[in-house]
Amino acid sequence: MIDVSVCVPVFDEEDSVGPLYEAVVAAMEPTGRSFELVVVDDGSRDDTVPRLRALARTDPRLVVVRFRRNCGQTAAMQAGIDHARGRFIVTMDGDLQNDPADIPMMLEKLHEGYDLVVGWRINRQDKFLSRKLPSRMANWLIGKVTGLPIRDNGCSLKVYRSEVIKKVPLYSDMHRFIPAMSIPMGARVAQVGVRHHARQFGVSKYGLSRVFKVLLDLIMVKTLLTFARRPLSWFSGFAALIAALAVLSMFALSHGSSLVVAMTATGLLTSLAIFLLLLGLVTGVLFQMPHDRSTPATRGSNGGRRTFQE
Repeated sequence: MIDVSVCVPVFDEEDSVGPLYEAVVAAMEPTGRSFELVVVDDGSRDDTVPRLRALARTDPRLVVVRFRRNCGQTAAMQAGIDHARGRFIVTMDGDLQNDPADIPMMLEKLHEGYDLVVGWRINRQDKFLSRKLPSRMANWLIGKVTGLPIRDNGCSLKVYRSEVIKKVPLYSDMHRFIPAMSIPMGARVAQVGVRHHARQFGVSKYGLSRVFKVLLDLIMVKTLLTFARRPLSWFSGFAALIAALAVLSMFALSHGSSLVVAMTATGLLTSLAIFLLLLGLVTGVLFQMPHDRSTPATRGSNGGRRTFQE
């Protein structure tokens, strides 16, 4: 098995892929670890893919995954994780703003007993109004809603244990919420300061329009986390409410409507209550099984409880 997989989604980064490959190799080879670089092309329209293929012909450690059309950073990141074979998985941006030289330090931090190490861009080289200010506000809001005070959720430079990240579902723009989505598995999370460079080539693919998407995804994440903690309690509560409505409808409709209408309405509401109760049982089992098999519990690090270190 490969020790480390570095997964990088790219989109129209023809001038960046060459220096990116060289930087990753320069950072990983001195560590003595076996590694691979999985680059996922998210439907680029320039020469990104031909340049990647040329590099892959000279180095089998470079794996190129290509999308036929642009699907977004989260989908590309998920594809990279799915193709990764390493025991540890690193994700980072392909625009050279993240520094691969920080990867060995983050791996060492992971070996202190953590399941996820999040990069925090200490001296971020981006515009204040369009990038830094919205990011700070989003990080504050995400921390308040999820209860996980990550300083820089938007930093793609993260290091994971493979068995943890492969259980985290990614869709929409959920790559920003990976630390929060690892909460149901009791993952141990740490964050470390990393370097950040100004963009050398191309233009940024993100603008203020992403704020609306982040808010929608945050609502989704909060809903998932709430149900994941106590799914049976929530669904059984809804089932009890529907059952009460069924009883009330039986008495109300039996006096003002025909018996058939009353029995039909009561039967439908009762069926819905039973369905919600069974759904709570099923989701409770589904959410509990990955938690029992999670890495923190099997390693005995902290009994499966979520911990965080800054």
